[in-house]
Amino acid sequence: MEQVAHRKCVIGYQIDNETRAYDTSGPGVQKAFVSYLKEKFPDIKDFNKEFGLDYWSNRVNDWKDFPDVRGTINQSLDAEFRKFQRGLVTEFFNWQAGIINEYRRKNQFITHNFDYGWNGYSFGMQPEVNQYECAKVLDIAGTDIYHPSASELTGAEIAFGGSLMRSLKNNSNYLIMETQAQGNTGWLPYKGQLRLQAYSHISSGANSVMYWHWHSIHNAIESYWKGVLSHNLKPNAIYREAALIGSEFNRIGDHIKDLKKKNSVAIMVDNKSLTGLNEFPIDDDFRYNNVLRWICDALYKLNIEYDFVAQDNVTLKSVSSYKMLIIPAMYSADKSSINVIREYVADGGHVIMTFRSCFSNEHLKIYHDDQPYMLTECFGMTYDGFTSDNTAKLARSSFDDEGTKVTHFMELLIPDTAEVLARYDHYAYNEYAAVTANNYNKGRAVYIGCHFDEKPLMKLLESELQLAGIPVPDVHFPLIIKSGTNNYMRKVIFYLNYSSEPVKTLSKYDDTELLSGKKFLINETIEIEPWGLAIMEV
Repeated sequence: MEQVAHRKCVIGYQIDNETRAYDTSGPGVQKAFVSYLKEKFPDIKDFNKEFGLDYWSNRVNDWKDFPDVRGTINQSLDAEFRKFQRGLVTEFFNWQAGIINEYRRKNQFITHNFDYGWNGYSFGMQPEVNQYECAKVLDIAGTDIYHPSASELTGAEIAFGGSLMRSLKNNSNYLIMETQAQGNTGWLPYKGQLRLQAYSHISSGANSVMYWHWHSIHNAIESYWKGVLSHNLKPNAIYREAALIGSEFNRIGDHIKDLKKKNSVAIMVDNKSLTGLNEFPIDDDFRYNNVLRWICDALYKLNIEYDFVAQDNVTLKSVSSYKMLIIPAMYSADKSSINVIREYVADGGHVIMTFRSCFSNEHLKIYHDDQPYMLTECFGMTYDGFTSDNTAKLARSSFDDEGTKVTHFMELLIPDTAEVLARYDHYAYNEYAAVTANNYNKGRAVYIGCHFDEKPLMKLLESELQLAGIPVPDVHFPLIIKSGTNNYMRKVIFYLNYSSEPVKTLSKYDDTELLSGKKFLINETIEIEPWGLAIMEV
């Protein structure tokens, strides 16, 4: 900091790199964890009771006898250790930011390149860091987003990552610190895709696009994670497309930076539930992030943009501006958050909640009351049985006329005041509901009790969005539409074609296409080439 802080060319600082706990659990961490527990539970009897340690003789009678927590068979204790590890990351962020704050100039910012859960690519929430807490010491959030390309390019990861990053700093713009150029083997983008990806980041609210890395390196672990240039270090097709992107940013950048969004849909996310469903997975290949992406990807394909809210910080005020609140797999739910959900619906909000929600408290102790805990009246139903059965299907309904197969998990819902939107088509379970909806005071509460294919989910969401007064565009994926308001207080609409075929749509306004300068009249046809885009300023 002493060497660089005074230099005019230094505009900001990136703290560390994709920082997370990396399962740190050495002797110092173990000792600190015991001190953390002693402060939280002054009476060791309360600690044993809360974590159910009498079961299978896991009881700890004296803090000095506390065993190595690694490999514990008590999931509540292991989850608490994961939470503690995330807290260490937050402390680490604060420590580094404190040093920078001693030296930095007032016009210099602090950022960090957050990453995500990984499923061969950036997939869901990162389980080893509480990004909301860490972001408090940042001036602007940054992120690394990597995803399949070529024939598998959808843009869904870009939209998901952007929504999460915006939410970390109260719906603020963010930086793409790293994304792929040529990327991993098999990710070499088709002509036009690098440009399409760049504008997809900007349309989500990013204020930068930076590539990892400039040129492909010649040794070590990322030798084949290819950069803008190949190993021969000569200009190529990717370089020329990056140069085109740069020249366009230079020309129209003032019209597309600092985009502000006002979305009608929020999705509630939670690190504790992510940990809980890692401890108690729905099945081996299906956990919290799978349910989260199931919801997010369906909204994305409907062209519904969304924000995220964290359960840890949720208040009625923080969600009251949204017309719809979607809650995927909130397995670990504290009473205050549950109260917010109930009050939101009572005040006229529209909630959609999925299976595996409101089942345990913040320490993964399962509630002993009817499920979903404290919300049976709100949702107008309950259940006490759940299973998985690869012969079960959804009975034909308003959102599924094909008898879609139920996969991974199913709760056997018993409706009271709730309307049954779908039942199970199975001789042993056809008396139970699969999806219900209930009017509660001024609002509506929908519960999805099982997992099924994306197509009927999209149809269900579309119906509920319309009931909530949220317009659903008449075009869906592969034509993706995103919008925001720029610094000129003009609406900017991005039309992004995620397909190898040209697409057409109609202009909704009298507007100007920023890249070409062409003016369009309302209802005039906009033609978009394969893997191409149009940016309209109203």
